[in-house]
Amino acid sequence: KLFEAFSQTETGKNSQEGTGLGLPISRKFVQLMGGDITVKSKVGKGTTFRFQIQVNVANKTDVEIEQNPRNVIALKPHQPRCKILIVDDRPTNRLLLIKLLQPLGFELKEAENGKQAIEIWNEWQPNLIWMDMRMPVMDGYEATQIIKGTTKGNATAVIALTASVLEEQKAIILSAGCDDFVRKPFRESIIFETMKKHLGVEYIYQQETPAPTASELPSLTVEDLQVMPSEWLEKLYDATRALDDDSILELIEQIPVEQSLLAEKLTNLVDNFQLKTIRKLLESFDF
Repeated sequence: KLFEAFSQTETGKNSQEGTGLGLPISRKFVQLMGGDITVKSKVGKGTTFRFQIQVNVANKTDVEIEQNPRNVIALKPHQPRCKILIVDDRPTNRLLLIKLLQPLGFELKEAENGKQAIEIWNEWQPNLIWMDMRMPVMDGYEATQIIKGTTKGNATAVIALTASVLEEQKAIILSAGCDDFVRKPFRESIIFETMKKHLGVEYIYQQETPAPTASELPSLTVEDLQVMPSEWLEKLYDATRALDDDSILELIEQIPVEQSLLAEKLTNLVDNFQLKTIRKLLESFDF
């Protein structure tokens, strides 16, 4: 409760100062660096917060300058043709990955749930699986556990696709056997770099203009939200009123691929605890 966004003690509420975001934001920064914050408190004495992160002291010459994202235009020649299985219950999500990977010459197959994924994996033995974690019939967690529970399953890299950013959820995903995870909505460069990491593939790049950072994204507007159904907007409004960022992220995952900018804008607001901004815009609609 102490680290939940917008949570305050009675003293804090009565003083009408602060928003209940200090600790959640601090914890998020620490978790991004691979650590966590712990707290010990004694009534009448005070409270101690501690955090630990693992770091190495770097030499000035070792620090790499961050490179701008580059557009992948082809695979380097003379590489094995990799087999990729795309598992997602939403056809539009599968199509997005197909459009990214097919032009490069990857051999692709699709599945719409975990049960189908296991059947195709067993017969086809793909090199890598893009696995959505929330699906009907059989979800990605169970499918991954079954695949990774076999000897030959260790030869297949399973990459989770998830809308969750919670550290606890990441731990669950990895404990299910996934080799890595990519957060939705994802950038093209993340998909290619993750595949390079796990398959060792090499690309031919074309220099491109960097994608906009969060601060460069245009503001969310009422017009942006009008493309979504009224029922979805009402659920989003209820989730913002309840300060339920998990439910909001699940709703963002339902946004069609062609509205990816809307998904980016909403995710950026959630990441920066701007739920009030979303709620104010939604109040323009009649539910």
